[in-house]
Amino acid sequence: MRKATIRQKLFAQEYCANGYNATKAALSAGYAEKNARQCASALLKQGPVIKEIEKFKRKIEKRHMITIDQLIEELEEARQIALSAETPQSSAAISATMGKAKLCGLDKQIIDHRSSDGSMTPKQFNDFYAEFKPES
Repeated sequence: MRKATIRQKLFAQEYCANGYNATKAALSAGYAEKNARQCASALLKQGPVIKEIEKFKRKIEKRHMITIDQLIEELEEARQIALSAETPQSSAAISATMGKAKLCGLDKQIIDHRSSDGSMTPKQFNDFYAEFKPES
């Protein structure tokens, strides 16, 4: 497997530093604004970048002497305390739940642009449509 480039390393570092926002990380790493989102998506699938992200996560855990699992445990404990209070604190419980989701990377909205049966992607549709599109 090839090594990460300097720009890929910068992307990984920014991704970990900004709360795992890939588009912001791509912009910070110097990728063009018009295609930062697509670059970020592609970067997150590349082996060298994945390795760099894991390396930065381990550095963060070591520096702060805490793991994501420990943070999730603490947030769950806080959520349970909030819900079991004499007057349940639902907003505190929701905040703890959202904190857990963010740590796990589950707070990102994912939009699937495939057809409802999964048989056609937007590119496949555009290719299909191009065959029948009248010449101008």
